[in-house]
Amino acid sequence: MSTLSILLIVISAVLLLLFMVLKLKISAFIALLLTAIYVGVLTGMPLRDITGSIQEGMAGTLGFVATVVGLGAIFGQMLESSGGAESLADYLLKKFGKERAPWAMVITGFIVGIPVFFDVSFIILVPIVYALSRDTKRSLLYYAIPLLAGLAVTHSFIPPTPGPVAVADIIDAQLGWVILLGFLLGIPTAIIAGPLFGKYISGKINLSPPQGVDEPQHELDRKKYPSFRLIVMVISIPLILILLNTFTTVAVSKGIITTSVWTDIVEFIGHPFSALIIATLTATYFLCIKRGMDKQKVLVLSTKALGPAGIIILITGAGGVLKQVLIDSGMGQLMAESMMYSALPPILLAWIISAAVRITQGSATVAMITAASLIAPIISAFELSDPQRALVVLAIASGATLLSHVNDSGFWLVGKYLGMNEKQTLQSWTVMESIISVCGLTFTLIASLFFA
Repeated sequence: MSTLSILLIVISAVLLLLFMVLKLKISAFIALLLTAIYVGVLTGMPLRDITGSIQEGMAGTLGFVATVVGLGAIFGQMLESSGGAESLADYLLKKFGKERAPWAMVITGFIVGIPVFFDVSFIILVPIVYALSRDTKRSLLYYAIPLLAGLAVTHSFIPPTPGPVAVADIIDAQLGWVILLGFLLGIPTAIIAGPLFGKYISGKINLSPPQGVDEPQHELDRKKYPSFRLIVMVISIPLILILLNTFTTVAVSKGIITTSVWTDIVEFIGHPFSALIIATLTATYFLCIKRGMDKQKVLVLSTKALGPAGIIILITGAGGVLKQVLIDSGMGQLMAESMMYSALPPILLAWIISAAVRITQGSATVAMITAASLIAPIISAFELSDPQRALVVLAIASGATLLSHVNDSGFWLVGKYLGMNEKQTLQSWTVMESIISVCGLTFTLIASLFFA
């Protein structure tokens, strides 16, 4: 099969996926499965082998993703329902003061965005933005953009949020490296897109707090909100355990330390499954039960959390199916061989694919999964190290934040809560997302020089 034929099949597959999602309004889960079948048929796979690849791809992907995303969703739900996000914001605002409140908001968003879904985080924290704007008479965007930047960066860059977890599994990247590099590259990205851009755009667009927007209701009284230290400790548990496992694994592989019962224990509790089980149980007890929440209510909240997670899990599974079909059909190997002579590095190629799908159909999740599925067979031939694979994950996540516009639900959510029209939302939210995307790509390419 020629390079041109490979290119035509890949392009036609992406176009078919977009046609089904945009024009036919077919669920992304079904559309990805149909696209995988389409690729299998076009490459000459026997029909029996295609169904086998579907089963293998789905099973291989969901074994990891379903567990991590499910636990992460419950973990985030406990933080949200306990009032932990507001507690965190209140503490940081007191420490930073109103003059430096944008920095408090970007830090709040950066921390809260790790365990809690983006839209939920924004909705429960936006009343604080309203209050700051009323008190200081500054534009809403002066505080909202830093908050949104912090939330958007960690939601895309740092597990256990679903996007990077799903992409890491599909391209076989270690979560520990994704977390570490996500932090290192995410911090400067959030600063540039948040306080720096927020100060600029708030001088161009003066917004007052909208009237008639209800504040979220929580399960616990505000006086019973958990402390700042407790919130940081709970959120840090899975991150520290996973990172500790990663560092221990590297140390063992390089002969710095020898394998022992202690390294086995660290590997066990630092596995994402164990780390998130420990974190979820800790959050459930200390943030909810110990603070007076009824156990039946905790059960209801845990069940509620799995609803949104289920959609992401299924879409990720379908992405795993597309990857498996590409591998089993031989297309993946052919794509890899053709890419070996390409001037585009895998990081840039991953960003371009993700950005193209994102701009066209709007969903960051679908963009990430599609890009990861297409790039996975290619990077397997490049023999990338664990840090290099983590950088590809971040490149895909960066591409999936580019140019959020009218086909993205986040565009309308932010516009509604900040009382903006479409033009103002494009000038603020869309530009902020694009800054995150471009900075993410730039910092990822720079970081790749250190792991060459």
